[in-house]
Amino acid sequence: MPPKSKVLALPAEVKAWLDQALIENNFSQYEALSSALAERGHSIGKSALHEYGQNFEDRLSALRTASEQAKAMVAAAPDDEGAVNEALMRLVQEQIFNSLMAQDGKVDLPKVAKAVAELSRASVVQKKWQTEVRTKAEAAAQAVEKIAQKGGLSADTVAEMRREILGVAK
Repeated sequence: MPPKSKVLALPAEVKAWLDQALIENNFSQYEALSSALAERGHSIGKSALHEYGQNFEDRLSALRTASEQAKAMVAAAPDDEGAVNEALMRLVQEQIFNSLMAQDGKVDLPKVAKAVAELSRASVVQKKWQTEVRTKAEAAAQAVEKIAQKGGLSADTVAEMRREILGVAK
């Protein structure tokens, strides 16, 4: 097994500084970064920094790409009912369960419990939001129905407008 990265062993504030410096230097100037770390009391060679920097740059690039794709997907197919969030929550639940099953009792139970609690809280908020959206849509449909009937529209036209507002298939 390869030795643990010296960069990952840095104190949090030093690592945060290094990450920011890597971004600001466009993932270059590793010799200067190595010298700056040495001045701060941390001896890490330029090769180790370069390896960490390349990995960090790849992860950052993947995150940017995923964010851009997510924005494009939301623009192309809005998810007013939160189906994507619900699917993601179920996926996370499945991954946590699989991790628990694979650990053979060697699991950080407080971390898992916290993840489950946060996931449950997100699920409750999601369901509440869905209920609110449905309630508002129903109220809007009823209001339009009353206005349409006063305006003399046919029952078929009113029913069609109601289906459109509620998003119900014909």
